Amino acid sequence: MAITKEAVIEKIEVVSSWNIQVATDTVIKEDGTEISRSRHRHVLTPFASSKDSDDKWTHTATDISGEDSAVQAIANAAWTDTVKANYKTFTEAQTGV
Repeated sequence: MAITKEAVIEKIEVVSSWNIQVATDTVIKEDGTEISRSRHRHVLTPFASSKDSDDKWTHTATDISGEDSAVQAIANAAWTDTVKANYKTFTEAQTGV
């Protein structure tokens, strides 16, 4: 009786020009037959943005080096300089941030 566990990226999608949504399934198999599947989702944005007490914004680029190569390829294609600039503008325009 062999039990295996595998992480499978089931969906990568770009939403609102800059959000990369990734759905990863964890598949448990016993003797090659799937016995369990669970889904984890996470969202990537081009930057982690914060505003300090002087109202100055800091935008730190998101490190995607630990993501699957397919996720990296989509993020690199989607996050053009224009998209990154639009994301910064959108973030800075939010109230209460």
